[in-house]
Amino acid sequence: MSTKTTSPIPAEELVRLEVEDGVAYLIFDRPGSGANIFDEATLDALDQRLDWAASRTDLRGLVLETAKDSIFVAGADLSLLSKSTAEDLKEFLWKGQQVFNRLDDLGIPTVAAIHGAAMGGGLEVALACDWRIASDERATRMALPETQLGILPAWGGSTRLPRLLGVPASLAMILKGSSMNPRQAYKAGLIDGTCPRSRLRVLAEQMIEKGRRRLKPKLLGLDPLSASIIRRKALEGVAAKTHGHYPAQEAAVEIVTRALGSSRSESLGRERDAVARLAGTGAAKNLMRVFFLSESSKKLGREVKLPPIKSVAVVGAGVMGAGIAHWLSSRGLSVLLLDISPEAIARGLATCEKLRAAMVRRRLIDGTEADRMRDRISATHERVPLHRMDLVIEAAVEDLEIKKKIFRDLSNRASSTTILATNTSALPITDLAADPGISHPERVIGLHFFNPVHLMKLVEVVAAPRSSVETVASMTGFVQRIGKLPVLVRDSPGFVVNRILMPYLVEAGHLFDRGVDPLEIDQAMLDFGMPMGPLRLLDEVGLDVGRHVAATMEREFPGRFAVPPVLDRLVEEGQLGVKSGGGFFIHEKGSKEAPTPSPAALAARGMNEPVSLSREAIADRLVLLMVNESFKCLEEKVADTEDDIDFAMIMGAGFAPFRGGPITHAKASGYGHCLEILRALHEEEGPRYEPSELLVRYAEGRRRQDDS
Repeated sequence: MSTKTTSPIPAEELVRLEVEDGVAYLIFDRPGSGANIFDEATLDALDQRLDWAASRTDLRGLVLETAKDSIFVAGADLSLLSKSTAEDLKEFLWKGQQVFNRLDDLGIPTVAAIHGAAMGGGLEVALACDWRIASDERATRMALPETQLGILPAWGGSTRLPRLLGVPASLAMILKGSSMNPRQAYKAGLIDGTCPRSRLRVLAEQMIEKGRRRLKPKLLGLDPLSASIIRRKALEGVAAKTHGHYPAQEAAVEIVTRALGSSRSESLGRERDAVARLAGTGAAKNLMRVFFLSESSKKLGREVKLPPIKSVAVVGAGVMGAGIAHWLSSRGLSVLLLDISPEAIARGLATCEKLRAAMVRRRLIDGTEADRMRDRISATHERVPLHRMDLVIEAAVEDLEIKKKIFRDLSNRASSTTILATNTSALPITDLAADPGISHPERVIGLHFFNPVHLMKLVEVVAAPRSSVETVASMTGFVQRIGKLPVLVRDSPGFVVNRILMPYLVEAGHLFDRGVDPLEIDQAMLDFGMPMGPLRLLDEVGLDVGRHVAATMEREFPGRFAVPPVLDRLVEEGQLGVKSGGGFFIHEKGSKEAPTPSPAALAARGMNEPVSLSREAIADRLVLLMVNESFKCLEEKVADTEDDIDFAMIMGAGFAPFRGGPITHAKASGYGHCLEILRALHEEEGPRYEPSELLVRYAEGRRRQDDS
């Protein structure tokens, strides 16, 4: 940055050099770390190696490699990016661009031999090479995820990718930010070949023999009219999806669609300017915070070393049980799926088959891996011994008495060390573990997966008072091992996510029942930044399920979770949401039309005089209920920290990530402002809006701070 720093790690260790038969191999190998990142020291080390290569006349080619087991280069040092001033950031970006330009202009064939994750800057350095090849192993993934962090690729990714793939494909990759496996990357044209890791040097040699890459003529230019049309359509699509809350998406469209009509230098300058501006926005700061929270979740409890879970049984072959079994099989675990009837088992296996087929269609796996996953799941409706199982996950119906009966049976069939976990979304783990028929209650715990399991990253690890430290640590490690993100919560009705989400959903039902337009209710929350409106979410979850969870919560917290009368009426009429074809909205299978309010739901409304509310007022009511319940959870120590609550709500409920979570949103809005609105609504609406005592203390503390 502006002040030159000296790395304690010698450059020759950060980027090692091997020369073999006229080919230079530059090997990223950051000492003392399982990952490679680009900081100033690594850029300097690469620059020095390129100095050496440029001075040689005997080299036939140059290959970039990694010595790490699962990381090629993980990208730029985000902690540095998040703390830099705009000028320092531009200087850092310029430095990376210049080093990568030297690689691009080297004059001999260059190959990026990718093994492991090539993310952000890790993929951008590969784009500066003539050729890209990748190992065909599970660890190998490629992405430009910067827009998900509120910035955009600025070490040439937004400039070079359109020259390689064309503008539409580049926009799709950069705006989505999701990773590709080697099969997907090869099909897209991002890489030029795949092979086992052990043969990467052989394939790299073949690429070098092809000489320097020449881009296809059709990719060398884009006439201004075509660029303008693509840009306009892309910006319209971004506006429809982001409602203007993610400025990085709009900036990426501008830069990518202008890249082919500009010189490299002009386009790189736009990259630097855009990131220097974007990095200071609230959206970028909150999105980077979410990234750091995710990284912390991946490392949670690492200091406790316990034997890994090897054998797992899943009880219940419904949507959740089958989804869990499928996910575990996709992560290399063998799973025993249990249910009480052959028909239930058949439906569960059919669900797993459908999920595997979708993975094959999306090129996430091939047919061979699909067969392996199928072989990892065995299923039975018979009562088989479970004493060899390390873990049993119960995913049966949400009824405490039924779960107690299942756990008494599991306690007798499993060994005394088998961990017994329930996937309940709201029922008390404490009551389950306290049943006298369940031995060794210290091994009983909650593992709350979210639906759909294959898409939702969060798992609430729910510790009951009698859950042992070892059980909690083992389950935290297990969740991490299967590629999910754990958040530790204490046993309390609804835990964190459903506890905070239910007042929001319940209130949306009350607003609908009082005559507020359902499209306005949902649009208000889409405008706020939620991925789906609350009424549509209730339809997706199932109105019967929503009513059951709300009723469970109302018993624990009288007056705060009262089930809207319209919900009772719709469930009694069989209007259950998506699964029945109608709930608050009409749901036709395969339809992509905008949602239409259901006549049955409109007819089921109460006969009160309709309430007229603006979208802003609707959003205030719904969001502040989540904010208020978040403070109640913090006050009751259901979660340890504000970060835990914000992270859980973003990852488990889709709370607008750019807002940083409900507590961070309250801080940005002003605790006093939130309290003022809640008090007014409490006076108008009753106990649903009673302010949390902790929020009152936060607001008064902030007011005293302002006065001083």
